[in-house]
Amino acid sequence: MNRDAASTGPRRRCHERCTTVASIDIRFNRLTATEVPGEDTGGLDADHIPLAFPPGRRPQDVPLNGVEAAGVYCKARLASDESVRSSPVGDSTGAVSRPPVIAASSGVLAVARPHFIQGRGYDPFHDAHHQSVAVIGSWTAARPGTLRTQPALFIGNTAFTVVDIFDHIKRMPDLLLSIIIPRTTAEGIWGPPQDERAKMLVSTQLGAASQVAQEAALALRPDHPEYLGALPPPNPKARRNAVSSDLGPLFLLMSIVCLVIEAVGIANTPLVAVMERVGEIGLRRALGARALHITWQFLPESAALGLVGGTAGTSLGTAVVVGVSFHNEWTPVLDVATLAAAPALGLATGLLVGLYSSWRASRIQPVEALRN
Repeated sequence: MNRDAASTGPRRRCHERCTTVASIDIRFNRLTATEVPGEDTGGLDADHIPLAFPPGRRPQDVPLNGVEAAGVYCKARLASDESVRSSPVGDSTGAVSRPPVIAASSGVLAVARPHFIQGRGYDPFHDAHHQSVAVIGSWTAARPGTLRTQPALFIGNTAFTVVDIFDHIKRMPDLLLSIIIPRTTAEGIWGPPQDERAKMLVSTQLGAASQVAQEAALALRPDHPEYLGALPPPNPKARRNAVSSDLGPLFLLMSIVCLVIEAVGIANTPLVAVMERVGEIGLRRALGARALHITWQFLPESAALGLVGGTAGTSLGTAVVVGVSFHNEWTPVLDVATLAAAPALGLATGLLVGLYSSWRASRIQPVEALRN
C-alpha cells in the first residue's frame, strides 16, 4: 500500500470536518437568527378575549427597527360540516378530503417566502377589502378534484379564487399542505379563532431579532402587552457551539479509527523491506554492525515515509477543502494548528509502525541471513 495515499485520508477528513461544521453553523444562523415567532396568549383574560392582535393594524405596520416582514395566522374556524370542495355544495363528485385552512395576513407570505409557480399571491389590498382569494401548494392543487372548476374552490358555501400556487417555501413548511386565505376574510365569515389562538411570525434583519422580540408585544398592544408573547431565537453562539461539540468528537473518532486501520495496513511496507534485504542485513552484521546500527538503518526510513505521507496528505486535504468551498460558495475554515500537526502526526505514525520492523531487522543473526 502506498504510504502517501494511505496518509491522505485522515488529513482530508480532518479538514473537511472543519468546513462541514462551519457551513452547518452558517445554515443554523440564517434560519434561526432572523426569525421571531409570537403568540396571542390573551394573558389572564384569555377566556374573554379570543383575539388579542389589534384589528385593522398589521404587525408589519408597527415601526420597529430591523423588521423586514411580519404576519398573523391561525387555523380558520370552520364548522364540522364544512368541507373544501372543487364545486358548489350539492355536487358530491366535487368533494375532497379536508385540508387545513389557514387564515393568514399577507405579511405571512412575505415571511414564509413561497416560490410561486402560478400567480403572485395576495397582498395588503386583499386584506383590507376582505377579498375571497386563496393560495395553495402544488401538492394540494394536484390532488384529484381539488381544482375541477379552476381557478376556484369552495370552502363551505364560499367560493375562493385561487390566485397563486407555490411548490416550495422557505419557512413554515406546513403551509405546503394547507389552503391559505386572508385573515380578515376568514374572520368576517367564521369569526375569530376558537380551538387554537392566533400566532405571529416576524422576519428581521441579522442582529435585530432579540430586540424585536422584546419590543413586539408593547408595540402591538401598548395597552395590554401581556396579551402577546414573542420568543427570541436561540443564541447563535450557543447553537454553533452545540453543533461543533456534537460533530467534533464524532469526526475525531472516525479519523482515529481510520488512522489506526491504515497504520496497521502500512506497517507491512517496512516488514516487506526487511524481508527483501535480509542478505544486506546479514552482510552488515558479519562486518561488525551491531543491532543498534541495524535499527537506526530502518527506523529513519519509516519516519521519513510517515513525514512525507503526512505532508502530502495535508496538502491534498487543504486543496480539496478550498476547492469544495469555492464550488459551493463557502468560506473555507482551516485551523493553522491542524495544518502544522498533520505532518507531525504522520512522522509519529511512521516511527510507531517502524519500531517493530526495525526490531525484527536487528534480531536477524548474520549466519542465518547469509545462509538464506
